[in-house]
Amino acid sequence: MTTSLKRKEESHLVNGGVKQSTWSKAFSSNAVWEEKDEFLDVIYWLRQIIAIMLGVIWGVAPLKGFLGIAIFCIINAGVLYVYFSSFQQIDEEEYGGTWELTKEGFMTSFALFLVVWIIFYTALHFD
Repeated sequence: MTTSLKRKEESHLVNGGVKQSTWSKAFSSNAVWEEKDEFLDVIYWLRQIIAIMLGVIWGVAPLKGFLGIAIFCIINAGVLYVYFSSFQQIDEEEYGGTWELTKEGFMTSFALFLVVWIIFYTALHFD
């Protein structure tokens, strides 16, 4: 029996068949995801939260240029990789591989990061 099936059976026994909310599963380690799209939605929205936070930080600390973009890409991909591989410990192949999970929602979070970074930088540091 695969580990994901064992975890599903154990979770039904532990919480008596009561369905957890998506956000409570997102912040609990080794959560069981019955639906693939539910976990992908969590990955997507966590990326957007990271993009807003880093955009504000980059705008307040007057970071410029390629260095800011490169650091954002590394942090964004790294945090999400640690989240799904270590914290949630999901089977990446079940979701199309590590690369599919790493790029889920990346471009929209990158665009959001740029908008927030530009707004904060311009508001605080433009002469």
